[in-house]
Order: sequence, then C-alpha cells, then structure tokens
Amino acid sequence: MLGLMQHHPLLISSLIEHACASHPDTQIVSRSIEGPIHRCTYADVGRRAKQAANALSALGVQPGERIGTLAWNGYRHMELYFGVSGMGAVLHTINPRLFAEQIEFIVNDAEDQYLFFDLSFAALVEELAPKLSTVKAFIALCDRAHMPALDIPNLRCYEELIADQPEQFEWPLLDENTASSMCYTSGTTGNPKGVLYSHRSSLLHSLASCTAGGFSLSAADSALVVVPMFHVNAWGMPYAGALSGAKLVLPGPALDGASLYELMRDEGVTLALGVPTIWMMLQQHVEKGCLKPRDELQLNRVVIGGAAAPRAVVERFEKDFDARVVHAWGMTEMSPLGTVCHPLPKHAGQDLQQRLDLQSKQGRALFGVSMKITDDEGNSLPRDGKAFGHLLVKGPWIASSYFRGQGGPILDQDGWFDTGDIATIDADGYMQITDRAKDVIKSGGEWISSIDLENVAVGHPAVAEAAVIGIAHPKWQERPLLIVVLKPGKSASREELLDYLNDKVARWWLPDDVAFVDELPHTATGKLQKLKLRELFRDYRLPL
Repeated sequence: MLGLMQHHPLLISSLIEHACASHPDTQIVSRSIEGPIHRCTYADVGRRAKQAANALSALGVQPGERIGTLAWNGYRHMELYFGVSGMGAVLHTINPRLFAEQIEFIVNDAEDQYLFFDLSFAALVEELAPKLSTVKAFIALCDRAHMPALDIPNLRCYEELIADQPEQFEWPLLDENTASSMCYTSGTTGNPKGVLYSHRSSLLHSLASCTAGGFSLSAADSALVVVPMFHVNAWGMPYAGALSGAKLVLPGPALDGASLYELMRDEGVTLALGVPTIWMMLQQHVEKGCLKPRDELQLNRVVIGGAAAPRAVVERFEKDFDARVVHAWGMTEMSPLGTVCHPLPKHAGQDLQQRLDLQSKQGRALFGVSMKITDDEGNSLPRDGKAFGHLLVKGPWIASSYFRGQGGPILDQDGWFDTGDIATIDADGYMQITDRAKDVIKSGGEWISSIDLENVAVGHPAVAEAAVIGIAHPKWQERPLLIVVLKPGKSASREELLDYLNDKVARWWLPDDVAFVDELPHTATGKLQKLKLRELFRDYRLPL
C-alpha cells in the first residue's frame, strides 16, 4: 500500500522560490571583484536567476548541457547556481587554482557550452580560449563599464546578456534525479574526475546541513562563506542559505585576514566556514594587530573542513574569539558533507582540554551517511576508538561513479565507497581521521599518524605550518620527518621543536629529524601536497 501524500520532486529551483517567498529581504552581501561591497536580497537573486535562465534559453542551451564558471564567491555566481540548474542545465564550477592544462582538460571533458568568468581570470580565459573546443561564447561577469579588452572570440557581457530578459521564468518540473551541478576532483594523481550531483542529492544534503547535527543554520545567522563556490558547491551553502533564510556574506577574491575580519565585524557574522589555512591567516592578523575579536565580533561558531583543524587554532578561537570550532569532514564525492563534530549531552561540563580533545575528531555521521572501517582484507573493525582502518561510506548524496565512468567502478559489491582515509570510530560514533591511506607512516609494523604530528607541531608559537612525511629507514621501514614553515620574525631550532613534541605524542612517534622550508606545496583546494613533498625529499637521509 502506498501513502496518500503529494509527490513533488526535490528540485534546486524550489530552494530559491522558498527563499523569495519566505525570506525575500534577507541580504546577500558580496565583496565585488571591482572593489565595493555589493548588497542584494534573495528576491533579487531569484529575479536575476530567472533572467539568466531566460538568457541561456535564448542562446539555445538544452537540458543536461554543461555551463562552466570560473568565479569567486559573489552574487552573480550565486544567480548562476539557481538559474543554470533550475532551467535543467548542469552548473559546472571550475577550480581556477588548478594548472591551466588541468582546466583545459576539465572544460573539454565536460563539454561546457558556455563559460562565465570573473575579471580576476580574464588573462587565464584568454590563454585557454583557443583550446576549449566546445565553448560557444565566453561571458564576463561584469557590466559594460568593466568589460576587459581581450582577444577572445564571442566575448559577451553578463549584465548586458540578462538586462533585457524577462524576470519571469517557469522552472521546469524535472525528475529530481536530473543532474544539477558538477565538480571535478583536484587530480593529485592522474587527470581530474567529474562528480555529477543531482537535484535530489543536493537538496537532501542541504536539509542535513541545516539541522542541529549539521551547521545549525537558520534565518538568525549571518554566514561568512569563505569555502569557495568553485569547490564542492561551497559545501552546499548557497543552497542551505536559501533553504534556511540565512544572510550570506561572500568575500570574493579578498581572503586575507584583514578583509575577512572587516566583513565579520561589519556584517555581524555569526557563522564562518573555511579551511584551516584561512583561519590561521585570520588569527595571525588578529595577533599582529592586537585586535579584540571577543569584543568586536558576533562570531559564535566556525566550521573547519578540508583538512584537520590544528588544536592551537581551535583553542585560539575558543579563548580569543569566544567562538566554538565545529569540525566537519567530507569529500567532493560526498557533496561534500559526511560528519560534523558536536558534543553530546554526556559531554556537558567538560573543561577546555576535554572539549579540545573532542573537537579534534571529525565528528559523527549525519543522517544519510553510513560509515564503517575495515582492515586490508575488507573485514569490518570494531567501533572502539582504538582500531583504525580504511574508511568506507555510502548514502544518497555520495557518488556512485565518476562522469563518463572515469576510473572504472568506484563502489564495492555492497555499494560502499572507499574514501582513501584511515580512521577510527568510537562507541559514540565519533570518527577521527588518522591519515590518508597513501600518507600513513608505517614504522616497524605500526602506523604513525602524520596528521596528529602536524597538528601538535603547529601549536608551537614559532610554527606557521607543518607537514610530516615518511622517510625510508634501514631498520624501521619508515620514520617521520617534520617539515616546518616558521612564522615571519620567529625562530626555532630542530632540538627546540623535538623537545616541544616530546611530552605531547607517543615517544616512538617522535620525528627523527626536522627540515625548515620557506613554504609548503598545496593542492588547488588548499590541502598539503604530500606527493610533491615526498618527491622533494626523495633523496633525504635521516640521521642514524
């Protein structure tokens, strides 16, 4: 027997329609590429998204065709989020931090029909345009007064493109499993692979992220979205913002500590989302300027994902900002949210150090994400917080395959996706990443977590950033090497750093040596590029 409920497909267009009806005057604040702060509302975004949809229809865009963007976090990009997907095309957000050759591959592989770009990437688009075989026109996200002088065929102006289009558009009633958007993995090994999201998966993901077990997002929030809109749909925040009616603050290209602090102060930001390196820069700005964020800001929680949050960063937010860090974990293949770290009632009354211990974990799975760990033979391991193994996931917003079947089957026979992470899960369901499977250090038959070592090292007052890799050892197979970037004007010796680590990690985890570098290599999504570090230190010899 079937239930007697109405059937309405879960569509991205319903999110912006809801925002326009229930939160029409809530602001979207953007730091524009041109410089000034731009203010609009959900009603404005909804109206202009329909103009964009009409413009694409007039250009002959067909359902399922991919529309590329090279753009920062801003109101025009947000209009495309709803206009492109809402009309039945696929929004393809492209990471501009990738190598030009990777972007060329991605655009051609996706067969993007049109490419929208921010002025920051004008030179990049001019370089790539002759190599992008499927792109019919290039649309600069600006008005006529700011149009760049570029040698690009079929160069169009966004504001002119939508200006004369009707503000009414009948959103099509799509199958909820229709593709809505696409992101490519960062391609650290081989070519990037496309992950194709659906309307259903994106809406379910948004519902989960707004719950108390997710980001607790509501109309009372002013959310600073530092995580890029070109990376996994900005963790779904444009959709979740429309669903909840939260004010969104979009920083554009200005991601330095001073610019972010200014937005936090002026826009009454209560929630901020980004990767650890961004928050390290913000905290360094506060320290250097002797600022008082506890008095000047309304910030109460900071979502950190993309990499493990160093304990020192978490503690500084707690003490100096009076803000709680919410650790989250996920992947491009997971839309991306998988776990979020919130305390349970049993944790009430914990002191600061106990809270920090809990916050170092990646958190508990949201409803919609199933999770387990296995050994090398695929046997399930206990949830005791001690056993660690390969982390596997499945759920309605987790990829079943890559675009065009690249890489072959990615699920096992029971439908589980191997994340490539090594993790523990405790009896309360808290998951903690101990390493990437390819980065874990195997010393004398035991595993050492490079992530834990890095997070402890960053707690030293002179250390700006740290990485740990395994170096070949004649007796122990591998031993850890600590690679450090010092803060400007600070100094620390090898012996001082090893002494600092001595009582904070297991003695046999202690690095065998310390190397100092001016900077560490990062992927296009801001993660430490361990593969490149292993290449750079390929001939390194540990002191015996």
